[in-house]
Amino acid sequence: MDARSRRSVLASLSGGTLLGAAGCLGTTDSVSVLSAGSLAVVLDDHVGRRFEEETGIDYHGEYYGANAVMRMIEDGGKHPDVAVSADEALLRDRLYGEHTDWDVAFASNSIGLAYAPDTAFGARLDDGEPWYEVALDAGEGELAISDPDLDPLGYRAMLAFRLAEAEHDIDGFVDALTDRVYREPEEPQLLAGVDAGNRAAAVAYRNMAVDHGLPFHEFPAAYDFSNPAYADRYGSVSYTTDEGYTATGRPIVYNATVLADADTPDAGREFVRFLADSRELLWEHGLSVDGFPDGHGNVPDEVIPE
Repeated sequence: MDARSRRSVLASLSGGTLLGAAGCLGTTDSVSVLSAGSLAVVLDDHVGRRFEEETGIDYHGEYYGANAVMRMIEDGGKHPDVAVSADEALLRDRLYGEHTDWDVAFASNSIGLAYAPDTAFGARLDDGEPWYEVALDAGEGELAISDPDLDPLGYRAMLAFRLAEAEHDIDGFVDALTDRVYREPEEPQLLAGVDAGNRAAAVAYRNMAVDHGLPFHEFPAAYDFSNPAYADRYGSVSYTTDEGYTATGRPIVYNATVLADADTPDAGREFVRFLADSRELLWEHGLSVDGFPDGHGNVPDEVIPE
């Protein structure tokens, strides 16, 4: 499965006739999805809505940091049909075995600063000043990150700070930022403070800036986690959450699976198939889809047919 080419995967997923009628993989009325919060807008307002229109199956999504998503499933606090992660390795490390034995990777992303242009912070970025100098001058709480113990975006922010410190030879950079950034516990709310004018900027995914109509200052490829060519450099840093999970830096890959004990597994598989085939819609909303979808593990035939 891992060796299947992108072309063959896309060919197996293509064609509206495969998805045009409700229940083409079974008869059901709804699907529940527990997803990484960075996809809240694109899933709720776009992919989920179109899925309902084209299949007649109701879409119900909930959104949290991906670490929290995995913990909720492991603890039995949430019981979705589909789990969606912002870190492919996180899903495989936490859910493979007891909860699933397959997933489909469907998009990538990059990180940088989503910012309010009508602030001193934003004006300096617009004037071309190095982001790290602007960040070092920011006041306490002016720059936000999501909670690294709950969310891959949060630990990616911390990893980016470490890589930036080495890349730009700035002694004490990580400690200085760690002491002054605001840690947002609810990833879907990360940019709310920027929207409201309470914060100048946040370390965010590019698609989140697109969703909120905010300017985006992308980090260099050496630490934006978008480029597989930098995988070794990304992998030189790691972060251990308060639960003891160690996340190593790696290119950003989103993936999805249907849980083994899903209430409506047919609808779940149909949604994952639909999501993987929504490349144009995902791209329009700030995600990268080159090289996707890609299956891993024992992917069911009805999701990606042989």
